[in-house]
Order: sequence, then C-alpha cells, then structure tokens
Amino acid sequence: MWVPLSGSARLLLLLASLCRRGLSSGSQELRYPPKRIAVIGAGIGGTSAAYFLRQKFGKDVQIDVFERGTVGGRLATVNLEGEDYEAGGAVIHPLNLHMKHFVKELGLSVPKSQGGLMGIYNGDEFVFEESRWYIWNFVKLLWRYGLNPIRMNMWVEEILDKFMRIYRYQAHDYAFSSSESLLHALGGDEFLQMLNQTIDESMQKSGFPQNFINEIVTSVMRVNYGQGANINGFVGAVSLAGADSGLWSVEGGNKMVCTGLLYASKAQLIPGTVISIEEKTRQNGRSGGTVKLYEVTYNSTSGLARDAYNIILIATPLNRKIANITFLNFKPPISEISSPYHQTVATFVHGQINASFFGYQDPSYFHLSGIFTIENPKLFINSMGTVTPVKDRKDALNQLLGPRVWKIFSPKPLTKEQMNLLFLSYDTTAVKTWLAYPHYSPPEKCPPIILHSRMYYLNSIEWAASAMEMSAIAAKNTALLAYHHWYENMDMIDQEDLHERLKTEL
Repeated sequence: MWVPLSGSARLLLLLASLCRRGLSSGSQELRYPPKRIAVIGAGIGGTSAAYFLRQKFGKDVQIDVFERGTVGGRLATVNLEGEDYEAGGAVIHPLNLHMKHFVKELGLSVPKSQGGLMGIYNGDEFVFEESRWYIWNFVKLLWRYGLNPIRMNMWVEEILDKFMRIYRYQAHDYAFSSSESLLHALGGDEFLQMLNQTIDESMQKSGFPQNFINEIVTSVMRVNYGQGANINGFVGAVSLAGADSGLWSVEGGNKMVCTGLLYASKAQLIPGTVISIEEKTRQNGRSGGTVKLYEVTYNSTSGLARDAYNIILIATPLNRKIANITFLNFKPPISEISSPYHQTVATFVHGQINASFFGYQDPSYFHLSGIFTIENPKLFINSMGTVTPVKDRKDALNQLLGPRVWKIFSPKPLTKEQMNLLFLSYDTTAVKTWLAYPHYSPPEKCPPIILHSRMYYLNSIEWAASAMEMSAIAAKNTALLAYHHWYENMDMIDQEDLHERLKTEL
C-alpha cells in the first residue's frame, strides 16, 4: 500500500539522495571503483603491486604495467655458454612469506640447494675457513669469536620475530602511509633507531666486539650490499638474515615470479619508457562534475603516447640514472628524490681459480666455493663464489669435475690484470653493472610513499632495506593504501598498537 510522504520525509530523502551522489565531484568520484590504474615498473615490486591491486579492486579495473626493459627488473639473469645465471636478487629467505606464497600459487619449483664451504679473506690470509666437519667449524668459531656467532643469530631472530608481524597486519588489510610508520608499527622506536645508526653502532650497543663486526658482519654486508658496516642497522640486520641457512631460489630464475604475477594479475604490459606524469582535470560523465586524473606520457613502440589514470603506483627507483620521470603541473610541486644508488658489478667467469692469490701454496687443498672479504683498500673485490645455472643441468657431474663458473662482486669493472690475478685460466666471461640498491648512509630518511593524493612510491621501502621480500611487502602496503584512500577507509591506515589489538582478536 502506497502512503503519501510528508514534507519532512521528502526532505530527508532528498538529503539522503544528495549524500549518495556526493556534494562535491571529488567525493562522488570515490564512490565508484577506479577505471584505470598504472603501475610503472615490472620488477618484483611492480608485478606484486599489480597482483595485490587486482585482489583489492576486483576484475573490472584496468591495470597497465609500464616497463622500459624486461619483466623482472633487477631480478635478471645473464647467459654464459648457453646457461642462465642469477645476476640480480639471487636468494630468498625461508621466512619470506609473500615470495613463498607466490611460488606456490604460480606453480613454480625450487631446485635443490647447492652447499659449499666459505672463507673470510682479509687481503693477506683467510681469517676463517669452513671445513666439511660441523664440529670442527663450531670449535674454530668458538675459538676466534667466542659465543658471538650464537648471540648474533639470537639477535637477528629477535628482530625477525618483530618484523614477521607485518604479515598479520597485512592479512587484516592494515596499511601505513610512510616507511617509518610501517617500521614503527613492527618494532617501535628500536626499529627507527636502527635506521639512524650504523649496523656497527647497533651491534656495539648490543655488546658485540669490534673484531667480530669487522670480520663476520662486514663480510656479509659486502657480499649482500657492496658496502661495509657503515650501512644502517636495519638493512644490516636484513643482510645478516640473508646469510642464514635454508636460502632458496626459483627454478628457471627468480624473474619467473614476476612473469607469473603479471599473468595472474591480468594486467596489460606496456613496453615503453615513462617520460612524464601530469595532473589533469577532466569532465566526469557520471555526475557532470570534474575528476582529477594523472596523464602518463611514454615512448611506445609506435612513438609518443599518452594515457590517463585514476591511480598511479611507481615501482621503479626515482633516480635520474634509472627512471628519469618528470612531474608536471603539480601544486605544490613534487620534490625531486635525489638519493643515490650504489653501483655494484657482477662478473661471471668460467675458469680455474688461482688459489695461490689467496695464500694457498698447494691448490689441491683449496675447496672453498665462497670467498667473503673484509674492508681493505688493496682488495678490488667484495666477494666471489661458485654459481649454478638457474635450470638443473643434465651434465651436472661434468660441471663439478671441470672448471666452475664464478660470480664476482666488485665496486668497479675488473681489469684484465685483476682477472689474471684471480684466475689461472678462463675462457668466457659476462659482466652486469647494476645500480642495485641504495647507497646507505645513516641517519636515513625514507622518501615519501604518498607523492600525491593518489600517486604512490613503492620504492620508498628500499631506504629501510632493499630485498625481494621488502618489495613484495611494500607492494601490498601500497595497494592497500591506494584502496583505503579511494574508499576513504582511513581507520585502516597508520593504526597504533596493532600487535596488542590483534592478539585480543584470537
């Protein structure tokens, strides 16, 4: 039965209708899902972001991923004598839950790990060498460093326990508007202090002796980040975790994860270099008002092109030597992010190592497959170690018996004279020069995640620590942040005491 509405009831319905439509074009715009989202960069960060954006925004949103090079970014391989070897991010920690999930969901496989012996070289001699006997290794470590290796493992595990909280926060869809607020939510003031002091200072404050830091800690920093114990304490702890046992990689190359995530996200890959991003105001056909969009100008295969997007995620370092993107007509202007990236050179050599260079009179006694180094001005390498192809070889026995492939990290390209010092003989080489990770110099100030109202910078997290899993974590955080901003779920951003609050939900 239809009942005529009173004047007051009609007024209430009119107000409700106005609220639904939105009193401004901006609020109305956010009532609908975005039409188009751009992701700039198809490395592990960008492809993870596309994957998480699809999960949050649903099947109808168009997601475009721009990539000027090859999918995988810094997860790249080099070819040597018909075999591919990891040239970028090479190992994954067993507690990297996002990477583990990706590998499982994408149906990728993990090859059997290749063990080997490691030594620490100071420029004159090996200060420590592993043997095949576990007990003897333990005795040698105890003799030289006391209980500090065990204490270091406990120290790193305590940090990891706090860091693992991020997976629970993200499972509940919580996001953070800055890298510092994310770290504070995990480890409080302790994690922020680690950003503002060196790993040397962090470990000295925890009671570790200087010789242990100089030899064990510094050598790990040099192989993982090409820098010494003067990098920030947080990335230093990440680096020490990366020296743990149980590390793994993906069959066919870690870049396979990026290819799989791009396919799973149903995103469109746009080959091309992004030149500029400009804020534009356009008519909104839904309401008759206006809408703010971001116009991306890029070099495509057919020439200069432009497309407009509601949301942009930048997943490539905003460094002029890496991604020279210009931001146009933003008020206030977007500040330039000029923080430097650190160059490292990866040289792959198929040859016979010169054991005498490292102090061995009889090369038959040399059985090391990994050589770490400490700070010494006369050393021209950071580390070197044997590597295996990203795909299992059928002639693995011949590979073990013949000359091996060595991967050498150095700050500069190796000269012919240096190569002749390291190797008795070699036939083929391949060189990859990287701006691989930030040049860490605490105190660190992470670049902003939010560059503009709906434009985000995923790589901000690298200034806390650069790693595959860190990029995946940043990708999910940024996707959640974009989602909550779009739908105005502000109660899901930068919440305090999440660890205690979520414990009460059990």
